Amino acid sequence: MPEPLKNIFSPPLLEPFSDLVQKVWPPFAPDDFLQKVFDDQYEKLELKQRTRHIAHCLRACLPEDYRTALGIVQAVTQRYIDQHGEKLTFQWIFLPEFIEAHGVHDLDASLPAIETITRWSSCEFTVRPFLLAHPERMYAQMLAWSKHPSAMVRRLSSEGIRPRLPWGMGVPALKRDPAPILPILENLKHDPAETVRRSVANNLNDIAKEHPDLVLDIAKRWLGLHPDTDWIVRHACRGLLKNGNARALAYFGFEKGVADVAVEGLQFSPSVNIGGRFDFSFLLINRAAIPQSLRLEYQIDYQTLSGKTSQKVFKIKEVELAPGQEMGIERYQRFQDFTTRKHYPGEHALRILVNGLALAEGKFMVK
Repeated sequence: MPEPLKNIFSPPLLEPFSDLVQKVWPPFAPDDFLQKVFDDQYEKLELKQRTRHIAHCLRACLPEDYRTALGIVQAVTQRYIDQHGEKLTFQWIFLPEFIEAHGVHDLDASLPAIETITRWSSCEFTVRPFLLAHPERMYAQMLAWSKHPSAMVRRLSSEGIRPRLPWGMGVPALKRDPAPILPILENLKHDPAETVRRSVANNLNDIAKEHPDLVLDIAKRWLGLHPDTDWIVRHACRGLLKNGNARALAYFGFEKGVADVAVEGLQFSPSVNIGGRFDFSFLLINRAAIPQSLRLEYQIDYQTLSGKTSQKVFKIKEVELAPGQEMGIERYQRFQDFTTRKHYPGEHALRILVNGLALAEGKFMVK
């Protein structure tokens, strides 16, 4: 059983941190801070609760004036950056939490601190309440950050303004109208940092949920500019490809509804236990007189707690089959519970998709 992620927020992490805070601001009392953090309720707290709790305890041990306290947090962060360089360090996420929890009221002080702290622990979640409270000011700031010399700050300009940031606070206005995001992505599409380009692709994938044609228009303009933008476009269109969008398929050389392609001999486990492995196999056949470019996926209809089904598509591979060629495919899907997916017993469905269309399917039981 893997160690729960929440357990990284432990004395071995926070003891040296509290010593550094005291070096930056001598009145800080490490023992008082650690006692507040590791109280008799701490073991019951989950991941998000722990990081917010640490941020609150830190606030309680620093000067009452927010700007003075924030200056200490910013100086501590700068010490880490000077010593170790810029990083995406998850274990220090309570530093961005400090601003998220206590600084939305003071934009002028918080924005420079965000610019520093995101170079050590990403502030993508921190900026979400700022976007809700100060949209126009934040849109301008995010655009300015897209031209920042630090790749970590440039990444924040895209990641923080995603319409559907996973585990992040929603920003409904950006779902309705992503116009403020587009100039940022234009600035970043040729970014030298892979982490920045990946964020651009994920942002476009988010936008495509509500505005597929807008993303496809951008994809058309960006395709062929450079191998990096080609990668961004393909990754950005992954949701559209999984949904069988004909225009997206065509951009990458796939024709929706290909003729003379068959999926035969679909075999799969009749049942699988929660925590077990579901195996399946099939034969892919090109009966056409010409080669066929094929995108293979499988879809599973999962049972949900409410009794409805939730569909999830998984990519298998992209292949080109010669005339008359056959290809055997074997795959499996684990039914292990995770924090992001919980399985429920009942009838499930499996479908084999070729260029977005189901060519074979069957049902199985999860126990």
